Amino acid sequence: MNAGQWRGRGLGTRTAAYDEDEAILYALAVGASPGDLDLVFEERLRVLPTFALTRAQWAPDALGSAGAFDVTTAVHGSQRLRVRRPLPRSGELEMTARVAEVWDKGRAAIFEVVVDSAYFEATWSLFAPGRGGFGGERGPSARRRPDAPPDHELTVQTAPNQAALYRLLGDRHHMHIDPEAAKTAGMPRPFLHGLCTLAAVTLPLAEAAGAHPADLVELEGRFAAPVFPGDRLQVTGWNDGEAVLFEAAVDGTTVVSGGRAQFRVTT
Repeated sequence: MNAGQWRGRGLGTRTAAYDEDEAILYALAVGASPGDLDLVFEERLRVLPTFALTRAQWAPDALGSAGAFDVTTAVHGSQRLRVRRPLPRSGELEMTARVAEVWDKGRAAIFEVVVDSAYFEATWSLFAPGRGGFGGERGPSARRRPDAPPDHELTVQTAPNQAALYRLLGDRHHMHIDPEAAKTAGMPRPFLHGLCTLAAVTLPLAEAAGAHPADLVELEGRFAAPVFPGDRLQVTGWNDGEAVLFEAAVDGTTVVSGGRAQFRVTT
């Protein structure tokens, strides 16, 4: 099959269970502090919406296992999340997945995998080298950086053990822990999961927006460059109506671009 023939293919359904311990572990893995009691203390627990992405990781993994692309070289290009309702403290998520689009970038293809649930809709964009050139459309352009001065300048300090910790939530790809696997993927050393970076950025963005991070309703971002455990992120944000547009950089290199986060703000 050429890459374009995967468009519209169903990836099946799955029910994933979780408990309060996993939701708390997730909050800690993406940067919550022990003082964030409503994220890390079971008596007050609110589950971060981005936690759902760890339960839905099976879908892009299933596409790779089916032979759509080389799992050792494909990388996570971008992510979108639309929240439909708050996640319960524990329970089960019933999900259905499909390949919504395949874009032709010439030397590579981008596979868009959509996971649908009563609680959320999530879209993975997977950049697959060597799978382009099948005559398909190139797809939409990325959101451009705003020209206006930023409304927010924030800092996120990642931890040296953050990738190792985040792996416990289900994304066990070797490139995030094994130096040799990272080199195969073209990286100098193991790097942080893009979804971990994206979720970590939402915590200070929520505070800047006067919201709680569990009140996230929409999120998207493009992974422009790798983040390594221990890196310090400089996050720049622009107010855009009810949302915040953002970018993140490490030592002047953009690592997340085209970001957008929207929170439900209660007054």
